[in-house]
Amino acid sequence: MRFCVPVPCFFPKIPFPDAIRKIGSLGFDCAETYGWAGMDFGAVRAACEDSGVELLSMCTTDFRLTTPEARPAFLAGLKDSCAAARRVGASRLITQVGQDTGAPRAAQHESILAGLKASIPILEDSGIILMIEPLNTLVDHKGYYLWSAVEGFDLVRECGHPLVKEVYDIYHQQVVEGNIIPNITGNLELIAHLHSAGHPGRIELQFGETDYRNVFAAVDKAGYKGACGLEYRPTMPPEESLREFRRIYMGE
Repeated sequence: MRFCVPVPCFFPKIPFPDAIRKIGSLGFDCAETYGWAGMDFGAVRAACEDSGVELLSMCTTDFRLTTPEARPAFLAGLKDSCAAARRVGASRLITQVGQDTGAPRAAQHESILAGLKASIPILEDSGIILMIEPLNTLVDHKGYYLWSAVEGFDLVRECGHPLVKEVYDIYHQQVVEGNIIPNITGNLELIAHLHSAGHPGRIELQFGETDYRNVFAAVDKAGYKGACGLEYRPTMPPEESLREFRRIYMGE
């Protein structure tokens, strides 16, 4: 699998094109980011072409899928985000689904599903993959609706379109659900991207309780061909942290 560097986690204080080039100089061939407002698309695309780094994914601008009333704003934001992704060369967008509104979970599930289905014409027009993201509600995202990756897989299956997938965050799922390797390897066709961090603390992988060597080996063996984003808070200087990751997990 490829390993992807989220720019905001490691290089938030330098110009984005410079961050892309730095990621390439450290031996990584893909990056991701969150918000794209204000991005100089031409400069970023040029930096990607110069460095050989693919900007793999960004985020949508509106995350409210649990309530039908917010769906028009979500779809408008998705349309703008798909246009931005195409301009910069990104092939994927991550979306969250919004807070638990207190309505019955079945009703919120149906609202999310309806929003995803309504997204399909926008996705087909752009060719962008939309990825829903389950998040942990115990540490980082209290009140968020979609904590279960298994429910996320159900939503992707029910939507039934190849441009709607899940981003499986190993850190979040270690906190709330576990069963990491079977849930990934048994659902590869539903997963378009992985995220990772060490728990507790959301820090370097080697400092957490998850044996990422085993996870990566199992996922590779199962045939996963996508990327895994290193979405952690480095406790050492960013460049040193990424070099140490390469030493431990890539044998360099």
